[in-house]
Amino acid sequence: MVWSLLGAVAAAVCFGTGSVLQALAARTAPTGAGVDPRLLVRLVRRLPFLVGTGLDLLGFVAELAALRSLPLFVVQAVIAANLAVTAVVAAWVLHIRLSAREWGAVAAVCAGLALLGLAAGHENPASVSLAFRLALLGCVVLMGAAGMLAGRLRGETRSAVLGFVAGLGFGFVAIGARVLVSLSPLDLLGDPATYVVAGGGLSAFLFFATALQRGSVTTTTAAMVVAETVVPALVGVVLLGDDTRHGYTWSAVLGFLMAVVGTLVLARFGEPAAETAEAAPAPTSHH
Repeated sequence: MVWSLLGAVAAAVCFGTGSVLQALAARTAPTGAGVDPRLLVRLVRRLPFLVGTGLDLLGFVAELAALRSLPLFVVQAVIAANLAVTAVVAAWVLHIRLSAREWGAVAAVCAGLALLGLAAGHENPASVSLAFRLALLGCVVLMGAAGMLAGRLRGETRSAVLGFVAGLGFGFVAIGARVLVSLSPLDLLGDPATYVVAGGGLSAFLFFATALQRGSVTTTTAAMVVAETVVPALVGVVLLGDDTRHGYTWSAVLGFLMAVVGTLVLARFGEPAAETAEAAPAPTSHH
């Protein structure tokens, strides 16, 4: 179980670093109207996005390994805590000043993760029916449609809704990974959960990149954190049988709340590059 926890932490570090690079690429890409799938095509031409995506893939492998033996509520809280890592790195590398409130949030996240680690019980991959997997796939399709509609909204509402939908997409990635029957190539091709992971991940990338490009970093990231932590945690506890060690429910609940609330305080670090945008010359697009 210790190795699984370390895997979740490694995933958070990869995701936190990758999001910085992807956000930098998203900010320099040409904008379009609404949610434009061609945005991903434009982004893959940028080295920061490619490197960030590579880190995301490494993070996903570590997350997948953690999800094979840890409850969803533990893994997702650890993953969301990548913003604490990003904040500390931003303070060191980008010389961004953290307030006492933000340092307190970093400490709260660390303490919350420690409590979650204390409470985490060992879980096996969840055994669910084919109908459940197909229902998950249907939810991913509906989520994609909702995200496309959200792109027509304006202002902070669009940022919040797109961020929330992106968070749902990342949540479906975790849920799909949790219910995969087998990791052998042939089994993966025939398992609807594989397409839940792929569809949820691609949709989340698109919606999150769109929201970062055109809206508030803090609003987008906060909405995403809520969706990608709370929704999978509820699914894991209610439908997949995730549980804590005997007598440690209090530790799991308190740790989860501390980690999520602390992460929300650090939401502005969903794109630390934005903190130095005013001091730097505006990027010039080569397209």
